[in-house]
Amino acid sequence: MSALVLAVLLCVASAAGYAAAAVLQARLAQQPLGVLLGMPLWWAAIALNGVGAALHVVALRYGPLSLVQPFGVLTLVLAVPLAAMLARRAVTRIEGRGIGLTVAGLIGILLLAGTTTSIAVLTTAQLVGLLLVTAALLTALGGWGAVPGASGLWTAAAAGVSFGVSSALTQTVAVHVTDDGFGALLNPTVAVAALAIAVLSTAGTLFTQRSYRDGLGAPLAVSTLANPVAAAAIGLVLLGEQITGGLLGAAVAVVSAVVAAAGVTLLTRAQVRETRARESALRAAARALPRMVVVAVSSAAVQPMPPMSAAGSRAARVPTAPGSMPPHA
Repeated sequence: MSALVLAVLLCVASAAGYAAAAVLQARLAQQPLGVLLGMPLWWAAIALNGVGAALHVVALRYGPLSLVQPFGVLTLVLAVPLAAMLARRAVTRIEGRGIGLTVAGLIGILLLAGTTTSIAVLTTAQLVGLLLVTAALLTALGGWGAVPGASGLWTAAAAGVSFGVSSALTQTVAVHVTDDGFGALLNPTVAVAALAIAVLSTAGTLFTQRSYRDGLGAPLAVSTLANPVAAAAIGLVLLGEQITGGLLGAAVAVVSAVVAAAGVTLLTRAQVRETRARESALRAAARALPRMVVVAVSSAAVQPMPPMSAAGSRAARVPTAPGSMPPHA
């Protein structure tokens, strides 16, 4: 099995883990962090994220960043049927079209994925510059998302950037550790990169959890696209990766990206429709509940009392002498 095929298989398994985690996190999105920490289901989602991340790390050792990262789009594609299955419904037609377009665009991108003669790593200067730019970008996106009434998509974009940059740093750490053993972690550059991975992964998880308060589809779509865009930009700008095919290949890659974006848009629209339908049903039930209570109370008020038996009527009319004792059996 070639290294490229192995990287692809690992990416698919990683996306499946991330998709399962996303569905679980979305089901708990309305809970505050303090409550989530005591819920086993949330820790199961964190564990699935960890499995996905571990497989992603291994994939980065066998494939370039610009190849591995686009597979993150599969997280959205897999999450949609999984969420439908848990909701005991079928995948809708619009969701099916969205999945088809997303997969078609992803295949086009993969066929033109950037390649290099070896897996490149970040230098110390590149690492410092990347961390400074990332900190500024995450501060801006997180701040916009924290404004009252702001869209949760800002927070979702911050999550995607966090995971995308973390992937680039993971490739650097993985290559150093594979070549030089765990002693490479004593290298200041590698140590800083490893620490940044932990911080960015934690930040990405928290950003993701907060973004799901507006629903699963749209935030997951934004973070799923922001992730490979950030990682691919790092690979092309800093790691010397290139898109094959020259200008023609670049044009095809752009068209493929547009097709994938169209598919993600359809998936997002389907999720919005489902959310609105669920909210309408809840509002209708809330409006019907007071009427049901009034009808039930009215029915109880007009219901006649059961007639008393003749013996009971005579017993009720016979007075009991004061101080008299009931006869013993």
